[in-house]
Amino acid sequence: MCVKLVSSAGIGTVAAGVAKAHADVILVSGHTGGTGASPHTSIKYAGTPWEMGLSEVNQVLTLNGLRHRVKLRTDGGLKTGRDVVIAAILGAEEYGIGTLSLVAMGCIMVRQCHSNTCPVGVCTQDEALRQKFSGSPEKVINLMTFIAEETRDILAQLGARSIEDVIGRTELLRQVSRGAEHLDDLDLNPILAKVDAPDHMRKSARNAPRNPVPDSLDAEILRDAAPVFERREKMQLTYTVRNTHRAVGTRLSAMITRQYGMKGLAPGHVHVRLRGTAGQSLGAFAVQGVKLEVFGDANDYVGKGLSGATIVVRPMVSSPLASQDNAVIGNTVLYGATAGELFAAGQAGERFAVRNSGATVVVEGCGANGCEYMTGGTAVILGDVGDNFGAGMTGGMAFVYDRTGSFARKVNPESVVWQRLASAHWEGVLKALVERHHAETSSRWAEHILRDWERVRGDFWQVCPKEMVSRIPHPLCDEGAALAAAE
Repeated sequence: MCVKLVSSAGIGTVAAGVAKAHADVILVSGHTGGTGASPHTSIKYAGTPWEMGLSEVNQVLTLNGLRHRVKLRTDGGLKTGRDVVIAAILGAEEYGIGTLSLVAMGCIMVRQCHSNTCPVGVCTQDEALRQKFSGSPEKVINLMTFIAEETRDILAQLGARSIEDVIGRTELLRQVSRGAEHLDDLDLNPILAKVDAPDHMRKSARNAPRNPVPDSLDAEILRDAAPVFERREKMQLTYTVRNTHRAVGTRLSAMITRQYGMKGLAPGHVHVRLRGTAGQSLGAFAVQGVKLEVFGDANDYVGKGLSGATIVVRPMVSSPLASQDNAVIGNTVLYGATAGELFAAGQAGERFAVRNSGATVVVEGCGANGCEYMTGGTAVILGDVGDNFGAGMTGGMAFVYDRTGSFARKVNPESVVWQRLASAHWEGVLKALVERHHAETSSRWAEHILRDWERVRGDFWQVCPKEMVSRIPHPLCDEGAALAAAE
């Protein structure tokens, strides 16, 4: 397990807790680099240099006798062999080079990755722009070869036979004078401090096995579902779930895919009913044939990479809470989903349906950055949304029930256009999804909306990406002229 931490003051304390929690790798990420879609304020002001964070993490872990238990990795602006050697001296054993690899592939860093208009075809869904992509694996191979050669040269100058010989040896670095008063006043000695500890405690144990991870609930599910694989039997299974049960349904889906393929079983062939609080990544990469039904709630990353399964999350029948006013699933729901369905009787957290490219989902509210970078599928939100809704959205369709009249202030006008329901076809699609949501979750809120449909239908917004408006005809946006007028 790798845990990524952003370089900042106090990162060492957090890293110590992560090491105690049996992480295999801790990644210290610097303030440089990152996605070109990041806001300018994040690029310019968030985080600190990787050297500062890496040094603090290495020192704190070594002081507390934890350094040998984890590998340290760093990224965020590494560009040369010199950077790699300095990272090793400050304690890193693994090194990430991302931005430079993209540049080697043809990226010219215009920083509009979120707009689907990458002029060199690196980051776009537009086929015309993709034709401009000139990258190849050989270009990245050459880059890494040159970096490795420079690293080897510097190590030779230091008298080291391998990079392992310099890990944590901060005595090999010293602060030099730049001849500028405002720079020479900066004392870098705290970064170069070397903690007193035995050599074998200064870096991760060589060839150390990964920290053991207890078997997940899927191990029990697979044993109970043996008839599915032996004679294709249709089954319903029931379990109690806890938040320590992560990625429930993922291993089951893997076995189904191996034996029957992605679409070899009918929807709902294996119905798994769960009672309690599901851990992270419920139904991650789950395929057609699996239905996961949770009576309770679920943590972050529900339906990550969903690939055809159906997920239903609903409060306990005895719950007195109003579902539309309370969260039932966490952040980053349906990240990268390609197919399948999700019905959640309650609100979702932030970054809802981010990078969804084919799944259908109905929830009763979501936090900031809903439908971010969405490229396909249909999202129905029966309640309020957070700020920056639809940022980078280039495909699919969203419907939002705006009961407070605040949607226009929260939507991202750079990526999408929106209008009231103006098509009998799309109204029918929307109502059918709300009816399905009610049937799957018994949501009292959905029942209220359906019962008063003629009045509340006027409070729905239909949201369409600008990318789709110009593509006529298109099955997801047959109201092109009207939507363009709403802009």
